[in-house]
Amino acid sequence: MTDDHIPPPSPGAQPTTDAIASIGTSMGRLRLMIGRRFLGNLVISRVGGGMELSHLDVVGTVRRLQATQEATVGAIAEELRVDPSRSSRIVADLVRQGLLKREVSQEDARRTIVVVTPVGQDLLKKVDEVKRDTIREVVSDWPEEDVERFAELYDRFISGFDRRRQQFEMESPDTKGSKE
Repeated sequence: MTDDHIPPPSPGAQPTTDAIASIGTSMGRLRLMIGRRFLGNLVISRVGGGMELSHLDVVGTVRRLQATQEATVGAIAEELRVDPSRSSRIVADLVRQGLLKREVSQEDARRTIVVVTPVGQDLLKKVDEVKRDTIREVVSDWPEEDVERFAELYDRFISGFDRRRQQFEMESPDTKGSKE
């Protein structure tokens, strides 16, 4: 075995304190960028058309919700952790702009659901393009193997965080509606 090839750590190996601290520091930096809404603002600067960050949030949330359930104003509010009246106002604005439309629920005809229109789908495609272009730019000088490995590890990391979040919420029901 040469020094060029270091075997991956065994599944039970514990990372060093420095590595964990470095990950924590990087997460803090990422949180600040997310808090400043870097990608959302970048999308708005490229897409324009009177869009607001809350519009992008709601259209994206409707897309995510539609994958597993009917998207109602209440579900949107819960997902975004905003007041239902705020969610309702944003949805109404997006309906006027043609990005969303209201329909009758197929599960309960008394309930109104929100769906993404073809215009909204076009917006989401542009949002996805900006995200992919930005990521592509960030990793442009990385070896392809590093990009592939990072994609795998990042997904695994986020999935682990999501499992831990769900566990926390089950342990602490009073935190369900609180913001980070």
